[in-house]
Amino acid sequence: MMRLLLVVVIAVTYTLYHFGHEDSPASLPVSEQALVSAPAVAEANQRIEEAFRQHEHDVEVQSHGVVTKVLPDDNDGTRHQRFILTLDNGMTALVAHNIDLAPRLEGLKTGDEVEFKGVYEWNAKGGVIHWTHHDPRGRHAAGWLRYHGKLYQ
Repeated sequence: MMRLLLVVVIAVTYTLYHFGHEDSPASLPVSEQALVSAPAVAEANQRIEEAFRQHEHDVEVQSHGVVTKVLPDDNDGTRHQRFILTLDNGMTALVAHNIDLAPRLEGLKTGDEVEFKGVYEWNAKGGVIHWTHHDPRGRHAAGWLRYHGKLYQ
């Protein structure tokens, strides 16, 4: 009987802590919340895979991945921070983040997780995700990157 009571107390404490705690995701600032839910990630990654197979361009996407390679900046024309993300489905995509319009992700390294909203463009190597920033002219949907709880727009 004491064991059962102990299990119930632990279960109630766990539930109250994780669902009623002041640091639950619903009470965190947007910059600290997960912006992409797990079901949305699976659906988005499936859409990216489909866009790759069909050689599509200009596909709005929102997902996350793990940095598998940090590349040198592209300094021809507008400057872009570049890195390769591996998605949950095993696909890789180059992220080209315009650092003339949005802040650089400082300290980015292999193994880091990055959430993104941007535009997917097909290429034979897996594709490119760009428009991960605001549009100063207001003609394009704003994108973003989320890294270590901070939004980069």
